[in-house]
Amino acid sequence: MSRVCELTGKGPMTGNNVSHANNKTRRRFLPNLNDTTLQSEALGRSFKLRISAHALRSVDHRGGLDKFLAKAKDTDLSANALKIKKAIKKSGMEADVLS
Repeated sequence: MSRVCELTGKGPMTGNNVSHANNKTRRRFLPNLNDTTLQSEALGRSFKLRISAHALRSVDHRGGLDKFLAKAKDTDLSANALKIKKAIKKSGMEADVLS
């Protein structure tokens, strides 16, 4: 299982551990990923996604999964999230979601 957020594409970053003696060793900064279940109002069902804590706050701020996916770039989304986005568009509820 990769350490990448399914909604934002946020992944591991690299940097240095710097000791008091100023020795530098490489390290990885991992995103804060959580397994969450998000509800789609347009489709009337829930989806289990592995997203970062930052993405969860963004979903809440935008008003739910449907509205978040409507504005999200396709390049940032995982294959699973893209399927959900296309299903929402296909259901015809996108006009209600965007208003």
